[in-house]
Amino acid sequence: MLLTLDIADSRPLHEQVAAAIRRAIAEGECAAGDRLPPARELSQALGVNANTVLRGLRSLRDEGLLEFRRGRGVTVAQGAARRSVLVDRVRELVAEAARLGYAKSDLMEMIRVVP
Repeated sequence: MLLTLDIADSRPLHEQVAAAIRRAIAEGECAAGDRLPPARELSQALGVNANTVLRGLRSLRDEGLLEFRRGRGVTVAQGAARRSVLVDRVRELVAEAARLGYAKSDLMEMIRVVP
């Protein structure tokens, strides 16, 4: 798995780490059940602090893309590729709604009433 960060990107580093891993999952570089390298190795490869990598990994765990298991490390969750694509689409939708002046709560209400 080859991950890179863009120093010109204005997003926080932990979000860039999460996006890079999300992209690797969506593109099939990491399949369900694959074990990710330890956070320390990822941080050294990316040139960032290990806590930055851990924060990115935790956000992916919260999205349901990764699983943390004591003694087994971090693995890609079942269905993560499909979920990764959907999460990207939701992010795009939220960004577009914000651009048009809608709050997340407005968007959630719109989704609730869609048949």
